[in-house]
Amino acid sequence: MGAFRIIGGKSLNGEIIPQGAKNEALQIICAVLLTEDNVVINNVPNIRDVNKLIDLLVGLGVEVDKLSENQYKFKASNINLGYLETDDFYQKATSIRGSVMILGPLLARFGKGFLPQPGGDKIGRRRLDTHFIGLQKLGVDFTYNADKKSYIVSAKNLVGNYMLLEEASVTGTANILMAAVMATGTTTIFNAACEPYVVQLSKMLVRMGARISGIGSNLLTIEGVTSLNGTEHTMLADMIEVGSFIGLAAMTQSEILIKNVKLADLGLIPDVFSRLGIDVFQKGNDILVPKYENYAIETFIDGSIMNIADAPWPGFTPDLISIVLVTAIHAEGSVLVHQKMFESRLFFVDKLIDMGAQIILCDPHRATVIGLNHKYPLRGIKMSSPDIRAGVALLTAALSAQGTSIIENIEQIDRGYQNIDKRLCMLGADIERIE
Repeated sequence: MGAFRIIGGKSLNGEIIPQGAKNEALQIICAVLLTEDNVVINNVPNIRDVNKLIDLLVGLGVEVDKLSENQYKFKASNINLGYLETDDFYQKATSIRGSVMILGPLLARFGKGFLPQPGGDKIGRRRLDTHFIGLQKLGVDFTYNADKKSYIVSAKNLVGNYMLLEEASVTGTANILMAAVMATGTTTIFNAACEPYVVQLSKMLVRMGARISGIGSNLLTIEGVTSLNGTEHTMLADMIEVGSFIGLAAMTQSEILIKNVKLADLGLIPDVFSRLGIDVFQKGNDILVPKYENYAIETFIDGSIMNIADAPWPGFTPDLISIVLVTAIHAEGSVLVHQKMFESRLFFVDKLIDMGAQIILCDPHRATVIGLNHKYPLRGIKMSSPDIRAGVALLTAALSAQGTSIIENIEQIDRGYQNIDKRLCMLGADIERIE
């Protein structure tokens, strides 16, 4: 297994291009199963989870042509459903959580599907109930094989229906949406997720011939069609990576220009960093994170301690809670970080405490960070990455620390960040990939 050796305490400088959005890519790539025509996708991130999903589609019989470094052409005209019953499919599907989103397209086009319990980050229980209940309302029959921990799904005819989702699940909304676009009649999804990823998927489906209204809201109405056509689609910049770079710049007292990003596309992300005392600025088509020697956490209007919590879009994304927490270490002031949506995502803070951070883990969901204001540097240690976002948070802490740090299990980081070590080294970071 690989590891990063990081020599910290260095200020960075330069410009960096964020990758295509990981969470968008997993939905968009599954959507190619909805048509037998060519689908061209641009700005595809070269990361483990995406590459594994593409490999899974190849096994299903999808023709995949890599046109350039980040551009692919897909043609799903000869799908082999027998592949779903193979050990190879089982192993690949269980290694990535995004594999669950092949169910909607397979049901829409072929009326059947099979899926073992998908993998992903170990950040707490991540239910699939929203997917299954929504698909059942469209007429899908589910059978669960407890021995193989797998799901067999089938539908003679998908029929539109009204549904109120129990939770605004992004992948659940995407899965139901992809099934509903080819169902008979009208489907209404209330409490639908409205993240940019779902908006992008919806716009792509409309270009393919789907009839969807309410895009960008939590109420989607879908008029079913009999078939979909090919299209071309370009991914947004990954807002989680953009937020990671903002935190990294502040932690390492660096000036970084993040290319081809609009502040308007980032939702509350700039506002939340502003509460930590970190303001970013639009500069043409890019955003500038200026060098901060010091930054101070705001308080609420009544003077009480700042509280930053995650929520479904348009709230603050849970994927950046780890980054906000680590960024607060070098701020002046205190903040309560509340991770509401996953109960195991804050357990990496023990490693930050070992590095010298002043953090109180109140419970699995809440941590209080007492800022060091750069008066007391963090120290390098040996640690392991528990999940994608915590791994980059630890990498950020290591780059701001004095001395050498080792981060093991970096396969987790590679799942979500494209060549992160090489790109940061171009800014002046000292990161070496070792065995």
